[in-house]
Amino acid sequence: MKTADDGRQWANREDLIEHSGYGGTTLKRLWRDRRGNGHPDAREIDGVMHWDLEEWDAWFAQHRERPRDLSRVDRSGDPDEQLPPAGQARVLGVDPARITQYTKNPPPEWPDPVHVEELATRTREYRTRAQLWTFADDPASGFGTKGGRPPGPDPKKRAAKAPDPRVRLAAEALAAMPDRKAGEVAAALAERHGQSVDTWKRVITQARKQTQQ
Repeated sequence: MKTADDGRQWANREDLIEHSGYGGTTLKRLWRDRRGNGHPDAREIDGVMHWDLEEWDAWFAQHRERPRDLSRVDRSGDPDEQLPPAGQARVLGVDPARITQYTKNPPPEWPDPVHVEELATRTREYRTRAQLWTFADDPASGFGTKGGRPPGPDPKKRAAKAPDPRVRLAAEALAAMPDRKAGEVAAALAERHGQSVDTWKRVITQARKQTQQ
């Protein structure tokens, strides 16, 4: 984090990852889509892009509060059940072609598959209901916004009905490895359960927040 002469703080991408709890892939996509989402401009400091932290925080808060329609998401069923593309489409309330599109050009926060089936002419990716609910509820995904991804009820209600099982796994891992850094714990969880290290870093942040409440 850099502090300018006027006292304003400037954060590079690594700073923003730590500050926001979101992964680098998500922040890169938000920057890539800046013409459409209004992302603040960057300033180069020592050859590295930085953003005015106060300005970025104000923009990000507004970005996360965009009205979303999540009414079509199916919240029923076993959160750990692994679903093929057609089942994923039913959970999210979208056309199956949308899942194919996501696989080829994934939106922010689209989860890594928990299982990949090799077919004669293609691969079939499986994701759990819990992964899909988390994706739909994450404001950074853009799911359910007008002109963006599609649609679930109030996130608070979703959390009460089907808590993300990964948060429990992350909390258990943190307790079992108290001397390890978050990145090391995330790497261990990614190796054990699949999905990216960035995804597990975000889950670890959520687990820590719940522990502190």
